[in-house]
Amino acid sequence: MNPESTLNQLKDSLPAGKLPSSFGVYFKNTLVALCHALEDQILQTENHLEEEKPIVLVTFQKGKWYLQEAERYFQIAGYSQEIAIAAVPDSGFANHKTGKLDNVSLVNLKEDDALVNEWNLVILAPSYAAMLLCSELSEEEYHADTTPSTDIERKFYGLWTFDRALVEQTAPILIKKFSVYDQPLADRLQEMVEKINHIQVSKPVDLTGVVNRILSYLQTSQQQIVTVNRQTRELRELEGQALRLNRNLTANKLQAFLRMAQKIDERDKANPVASLQVAALSETLGQILDLPTVKLRRLRLAGILFRIGLAEAPNEVFTLDESQLDDASIAFWNDRAGLGAQLLDSMAELAPVTKIVKHHLEHWDGSGKPDGLKEEEIPIEARILGLVAYFQELTQTRGNRQALNLTEALEKCLEYKGTRFDPAMIESLTTVIRLTEMGLMTLPNRPSQLPHVWLEEATKSPLPEVSRK
Repeated sequence: MNPESTLNQLKDSLPAGKLPSSFGVYFKNTLVALCHALEDQILQTENHLEEEKPIVLVTFQKGKWYLQEAERYFQIAGYSQEIAIAAVPDSGFANHKTGKLDNVSLVNLKEDDALVNEWNLVILAPSYAAMLLCSELSEEEYHADTTPSTDIERKFYGLWTFDRALVEQTAPILIKKFSVYDQPLADRLQEMVEKINHIQVSKPVDLTGVVNRILSYLQTSQQQIVTVNRQTRELRELEGQALRLNRNLTANKLQAFLRMAQKIDERDKANPVASLQVAALSETLGQILDLPTVKLRRLRLAGILFRIGLAEAPNEVFTLDESQLDDASIAFWNDRAGLGAQLLDSMAELAPVTKIVKHHLEHWDGSGKPDGLKEEEIPIEARILGLVAYFQELTQTRGNRQALNLTEALEKCLEYKGTRFDPAMIESLTTVIRLTEMGLMTLPNRPSQLPHVWLEEATKSPLPEVSRK
């Protein structure tokens, strides 16, 4: 990553240089989708007072400006205090009506400025903050066989976040880069940032909508990537497997598995919708981690089927806490992942889903079951499912153990960070729970799609409310 990039400078300013869990490598169309999701929030937030409106700092990668984006920012300007846009002079933006607005300032970048290889969006308002930072991979950073041949295949180091502290830390970094070109503008922007940071708000903006849009956009962008690259052998295989799975969703054997999973939930009076909640939250984490669409489908189905190994479990497994179980019941409980995999193994089309279910009780340090896999040896979907299943179980009453609220359940998971659970998965779950604690989103109780043979019609038992104490 370019050491001069805004993203890298933010990294250097953080303790131990640790970036949030959303940091990774993204395809271009994913970043376009993320930008639009964050920009949509500006257009959908009504601020009647000028001081409540956000300031927007934006840089366009390689200075490219497209007419539809210029039109979009003409709308955004009506909902913003100030917009500062950095682009090369020949981007064509100066001649557009948006560039002539009183609250829109242009920063004309030099061709050799590191900013021309960046794509940044920083939004700071009294009631919410959001940003997307990214920097394109250099030619040397692409592997020889992955050099992009089309625009959509280009890749960027990037992150997106609603963490106000990170946004407040980033804004001055970007403003300082603008100061090289226009010091009065930089002074004005910095003054506005400081003023916004000192405004007290009684209630933060509800960001549930933008979070949902981001997750939807992420999934859509991944579908586009699969479509564009289906000529490659690997993606042809993935697409073919997905199509085969879809064609078999109504197969008798899958219907039997789904109904079996439902009946297992019905036996569990204390946790009657575990499969739906685990599938839903697993899917959310998978989307935040930018998993491809095919992996999201597998993860979602694995979440619905993850308890299939409890089909013949004694009743005590559903009524008692693990510490209260006898040796026979403990053995059954510990072997549930392997038993589930054995059942699912009879349906060859479900092999990738079976693998997720089989390994969701593996531990990051290699101490789990059934194969003692460790760290990256464990499929990422299984790492997600194992963490979410444990977290969801903690939020429900079991025997003598009382249900924990979301904060308490998360703290329990944090105790196993780096031992039982992948630290990156823990960070992603923490992001979701913190947003929920702040009232910026609500946890999903159902996955985005259910197989039409799923029979669940029972009243949903939501995850517990967050303790505000």
